Amino acid sequence: MQTLTVIIPTFNEEKYIQDCLHSVAFAHQIIIVDSFSSDDTLSIAKNFNCEIIQRQFDNFSNQKNEAIKLAKGDWILFVDADERVPHKLKYELLEAIENPKHNAYKIKFPHFYMNRFLYHTENKVVRLVKNDGVYFEGEVHEKLIHKGTVGLLNNFMIHYTYKGLFHYIKKKDSYAWFQAKMSKDKNKKATYLHLVFKPFYRFFHTYFIRRGFLDGIPGLAVATIDAYGVFSRYVKMILIEKDLK
Repeated sequence: MQTLTVIIPTFNEEKYIQDCLHSVAFAHQIIIVDSFSSDDTLSIAKNFNCEIIQRQFDNFSNQKNEAIKLAKGDWILFVDADERVPHKLKYELLEAIENPKHNAYKIKFPHFYMNRFLYHTENKVVRLVKNDGVYFEGEVHEKLIHKGTVGLLNNFMIHYTYKGLFHYIKKKDSYAWFQAKMSKDKNKKATYLHLVFKPFYRFFHTYFIRRGFLDGIPGLAVATIDAYGVFSRYVKMILIEKDLK
């Protein structure tokens, strides 16, 4: 029998962590890596059969890599606190690890925005992986490094991405700083042309190529805020470059 470890990074997730832990209770091991939450996240988590480690946050990859060191399962599933594993996905996950055709699997994530799921702007992300020398790299939108081929599961992960307009914009700004610093470390340069072309392309890609227009007003809002996130990143890249001069 193949075993499964679930890794959940947390920081002040008291509103979400209980439902998340309920949804992954089928796992053989659950590890929470917490960035010193100041709310009731950990007191709630202690009511469940999970292991808790605390680590001062520096970047997303290092948080998860620390938890990977403690993973005992044959497979690892990475879940955020605002995500849920529905029953259909649960059984598909268990089937995939018991009779694997690949070493890693992508899971579909429809955006949750304005109280509805946007199935035309879904993301497909590698979240289930064989526990064999895996690790993350990159400070934000981190990449999971693994061996072997990648499959795609049919069922969706529930992800409550939208916690309010200002939270969504703040999240984009936070990611933009990480991405700008990463670009600086790679000696990438930003120009004012980037400020025009890159956000326009992101809007076009989200709204038309990924068919966000089929999701109505919420689809338009997501495409617009995605474009804003790209614009914010290049503004911050230019500001960092000016500070270095």
